[in-house]
Amino acid sequence: MDLTKYVASIENFPEDGIIFRDVTPLMADKEAFKETIDRFVEWTKNLDTNVDIVAGPEARGFLFGCPVAYNLNAGFVPVRKPGKLPRETVSETYALEYGTNEVHMHADSIKPGQNVIIVDDLLATGGTVEATVKLVEKLGGKVVGIAFLIELEGLKGRDKLQGYNIYSILKY
Repeated sequence: MDLTKYVASIENFPEDGIIFRDVTPLMADKEAFKETIDRFVEWTKNLDTNVDIVAGPEARGFLFGCPVAYNLNAGFVPVRKPGKLPRETVSETYALEYGTNEVHMHADSIKPGQNVIIVDDLLATGGTVEATVKLVEKLGGKVVGIAFLIELEGLKGRDKLQGYNIYSILKY
């Protein structure tokens, strides 16, 4: 199935010169969404290890990561923006073009030695997922793979993730 047919390209959003890749049409189509989740799950078979936890960065990482976790009989851990998790958290700050941002996980969400994959919708500059990797490893988890629906190759986010098994379904 050609999943690119289900990704809308919105020019000049959120600002001039940007092409926003909108995955909501893909999620709204039951066959395309199922195909996407099936491809993520199939990819995990090449990891040569069981996946204990799927971590998904806010917000679309939740939408793709949860069904992947369900299909793998794994747990799901949300990676959130500041102030969104109610218990003790660990955090990691990362650079943006102008300023910084940070992500949080519950401090008890990953146990030492657990095998973790990170699932998100988009790899752009790689800052969010790089911070997510650092959080997983800070808690003692082992990142065995990182999967994206879309990779924007020109932004070179993959460069921040050298040494990790990276999978992208679509590349622009």
